[in-house]
Amino acid sequence: MASGSERVVVVGVDDSSHSYHALGTALELFFTPFKTNPQFKLVAIHARLTASHRNLLFAGPGTVDIIPLVEQDLDKTAELVKKKCTKVCSAKSVEITSFEVIEGDPRNIMLEAAERHNASVLVLGSHGYGAVKRVFLGSVSDYLAHHAHCSVMIVKKPKTKHASDDKH
Repeated sequence: MASGSERVVVVGVDDSSHSYHALGTALELFFTPFKTNPQFKLVAIHARLTASHRNLLFAGPGTVDIIPLVEQDLDKTAELVKKKCTKVCSAKSVEITSFEVIEGDPRNIMLEAAERHNASVLVLGSHGYGAVKRVFLGSVSDYLAHHAHCSVMIVKKPKTKHASDDKH
């Protein structure tokens, strides 16, 4: 855990509403707007897949030709995530101490980032996958809850209520 005045909140962000909700929740819980000497530093981490990793499912003739296009798309997504995070933080008058885009498996990236920044808490959004999807896709939050050296906060996005639910 980070010492005394150097407490760090590491937030994992991707281009999902779940991760932006987790970022917003972290800002509400750990940061005071307009405070000149915040108690926490905010580090946002975007784990970027590699084009070759992403294309393993589609490997075949011509795969090598599309890798540069996929790389461009991944770069654009990373830039979009950075802009959205900056916008969310600016709306709450909180400055991001560090925004990092790191290529690789999100589980390893987040674990290493929490250790490197000596995080007090690691904040992640929950995608709410069921048991079957978790088996095939893995659960980043579950992995980190079991392996991180710091506290892990998994933020669930509230489910939207359907109009038919209000009638019962």
